[in-house]
Amino acid sequence: MAVKGFLLVKLRLVESRLGARLLHLLLLTTLLLISSTLSNSSQFCDAGIGLGESGCGFSSWSGKILIKGGTVVNAHRQEIADVYVENGIILFVEPNIKVGDDVTVLDATGKFVMPGGIDPHTHLAMEFMGTETIDDFFSGQAAALAGGTTMHIDFVIPVNGSLSLGLEAYKEKAKKSCMDYGFHMAITKWDEEVSREMEIMVKEKGINSFKFFLAYKGSLMINDELLLHGLKKCKSLGALAMVHAENGDAVVEGQKRMIELGITGPEGHVLSRPPVLEGEATARAIRLAGFVNTPLYVVHVMSIEAMEEIAKARKAGQRVIGEPVVSGLVLDDSAIWDHDFTTASKYVMSPPIRASGHDKALQAALSTGVLQLVGTDHCAFNSTQKALGIDDFRKIPNGVNGLEERMLLVWDTMVESGQLSVTDYVRITSTECAKIFNIYPRKGAILAGSDADIIILNPDSSFVITARSHHSRLDTNVYEGRRGKGEVEVTIAGGRIVWQSGELKVAPGSGRYVEMLPFSYLFDGIDKADAKYLSSLQAPVKRFKATS
Repeated sequence: MAVKGFLLVKLRLVESRLGARLLHLLLLTTLLLISSTLSNSSQFCDAGIGLGESGCGFSSWSGKILIKGGTVVNAHRQEIADVYVENGIILFVEPNIKVGDDVTVLDATGKFVMPGGIDPHTHLAMEFMGTETIDDFFSGQAAALAGGTTMHIDFVIPVNGSLSLGLEAYKEKAKKSCMDYGFHMAITKWDEEVSREMEIMVKEKGINSFKFFLAYKGSLMINDELLLHGLKKCKSLGALAMVHAENGDAVVEGQKRMIELGITGPEGHVLSRPPVLEGEATARAIRLAGFVNTPLYVVHVMSIEAMEEIAKARKAGQRVIGEPVVSGLVLDDSAIWDHDFTTASKYVMSPPIRASGHDKALQAALSTGVLQLVGTDHCAFNSTQKALGIDDFRKIPNGVNGLEERMLLVWDTMVESGQLSVTDYVRITSTECAKIFNIYPRKGAILAGSDADIIILNPDSSFVITARSHHSRLDTNVYEGRRGKGEVEVTIAGGRIVWQSGELKVAPGSGRYVEMLPFSYLFDGIDKADAKYLSSLQAPVKRFKATS
């Protein structure tokens, strides 16, 4: 992998088209040999909507694809060009590429050719609140591919506080994966062993981010002392600290208040954790990260209060990333008051989907750069699982879907409305995530040398979202009946056409774990800021001892 990385860097540094062609001729044999070890043609088959997990026959697919005549969109520019892919790698991006008869040709005239989406926030096969999410690393990823997402980053939950045991458990779960994925790691306790394991995760296991829950008291929640330890350790390792920002102590008090008032239904969930508690925890985490001088990533920003704290910190020059999720951008909490429990409970997540007005404010913050990228917090529980809390909202498993719907809904909500350009769409759905987690330009770009994770989006087509037609194992969908413009017609993952003409072709075990290195761009200049701070202290002051 180190050799492949060196070759790809060389490819990316060549700016002359002639130079790029000569370099490709020199390195092509080695590159193809390396790439071929990362793919197995027998692992992809027609899984169908049922997502069966049977074996596949050997494929005669050549591994060569030419996408012709589309508008190629990167975060920095768009151009009409052809894209040539061979054995999982983009080799050329230029006009009028000529190929032989052994190449699969896709006509993208009048359509956008973009990097596949990267979802920074998912929970597949997660054990939580007495049950486990209904989508595992096969069904969740298959749904993602059908919606144009070609990589996601999931959260490893430690086993009894052990990061190593947690990672082993998630590696086992991910054996059935069908697309590329990475891992964040949650921190749920603190001692010297956890500190040592954090180093192992970063230096040996390809994990460069750690999540701290300020909510879920009694299970995942940590206190401020632990958060400070974690922030300092993250800084020393060049790892990104992430927070679920709600005041967990106040949430418990809010829940007690609702129960005392006889409010036991799903609406009690929203009422017990108001926006002020999200805003308070966001502000506290930002201030503590500023105190340590380390970058901070705030997951699932759901409220105006939290967004404003992020805006204030960024304006002051602090390195804070704000991640809204698609449910917060396009939904409001009105359905939580539905008289049907199954309908209402499917919207229960934390922080809650907010009242109308928060969605528009988050959209505006995303369009102006206050918030930087869009995730899903895909954490799917079916109606039977949600019914665990039919008599007590505190027992309703928290989570909604979104892996399959994110790319479509962000396009329809943000691009079709004129709030985002096409290049900014690529930035917030793919490129910025790749940069934050240090996998750009391998991911998040349509460039020579990048992985061939590509979508073809038709802006003139339309979509309808239903639980009956989606590819998740979920029996409900929080976006049920939603219609919009912009459809992903083709998804290419790792150089293979996995979604085309409404047909999904995937198989378990074909996904790859993507290691993510520490010290992303967010850490640039941190050492200089520390040095400036130390030089400004004018301390310690030398004092003379009084003589008697």
